[in-house]
Amino acid sequence: MNSVGNLLKLLGRARWIPSFLGVVLLWVVLSAITSRVSLQSLSGVLATASFLAIAALGQMFVITGGRGNIDLSIPNVLTLSAYASLIVVEGQNGRLLLGFATVLGIGLLIGSANAVLVCLFRIPAIIATLASGYVLATATLLANRWLVSAAVAPALKYVAAARLGGIPFMTLVAIAAVAAAALVLGRFVYGRTLSAVGQNRRAAALAGIDVTRVVASTFVISAVLAALDGWALGAYVGGAFPDMGTPYLLQSVGAVVLGGSLIMGGASTALGTLFGSILLVLIVTTMQIAGLPPGTQDIVQGVVVIAVLGLAGVKRSRAVPKNLPSPATP
Repeated sequence: MNSVGNLLKLLGRARWIPSFLGVVLLWVVLSAITSRVSLQSLSGVLATASFLAIAALGQMFVITGGRGNIDLSIPNVLTLSAYASLIVVEGQNGRLLLGFATVLGIGLLIGSANAVLVCLFRIPAIIATLASGYVLATATLLANRWLVSAAVAPALKYVAAARLGGIPFMTLVAIAAVAAAALVLGRFVYGRTLSAVGQNRRAAALAGIDVTRVVASTFVISAVLAALDGWALGAYVGGAFPDMGTPYLLQSVGAVVLGGSLIMGGASTALGTLFGSILLVLIVTTMQIAGLPPGTQDIVQGVVVIAVLGLAGVKRSRAVPKNLPSPATP
């Protein structure tokens, strides 16, 4: 019993372990059942998972803020940024700084707008970000008309597709982003106040925390990361297209949940988000190898996320003593 209790405590402290084990197990299974899995294919999985992980880190900050907050504008921010960078840079290395400033400005503007809708006008995050996503989708269609050339600046394309020692450069970028996010959440005052807000907003406010500012900052972080991710993704694929961000709608949430973060906020793991991203990409890769149609792949991903959320809900309900009254809503 003591060993089981110690194991549960370890899993509680290191919630990334199940997603890591899932990655290892699924990779072993794929290696055993098909000859198409190799170190080269693993490099492709890591590259794809890197872009997902960067977007998912932004989603993780929003979710950590609590009250079921989710940013549904991430796919549209990503796509619009890819288009905007192509339009501004025009395939010239000398305009990369201008492209970066444009993409960063898009992230800051959209993140601030989402923050105002959620924190000032008290609109539920899902509705607010979904609405802003529709506006961005229209802007993307206009950008698609304005786009004259899909040429990517050679320097940016080289960096996005580069490999160091066989490891995709974007994987190293994602790892650095994960390390920075883990440091912020675990060591910085901001990370601890964000967790406190996610656990109980009323208690956090009584403790002197500016809840509105903390929650608003998560939407800015999410939008900025999505915008920068779109900039790099556009360079990696060699252009932009209207639906390029669509997969990130479900997967950005799924990666966070599979990684061990609590969907209702208050506790997140950046490392788990990375492993959750890799696990999701491996699941999609497995379905592609099996020849499943895209619609079925979406259904399977949805079922996996629902199953994880269901298990998390069962654990949470068991953790609340039945003989105590329900806590007041913060």
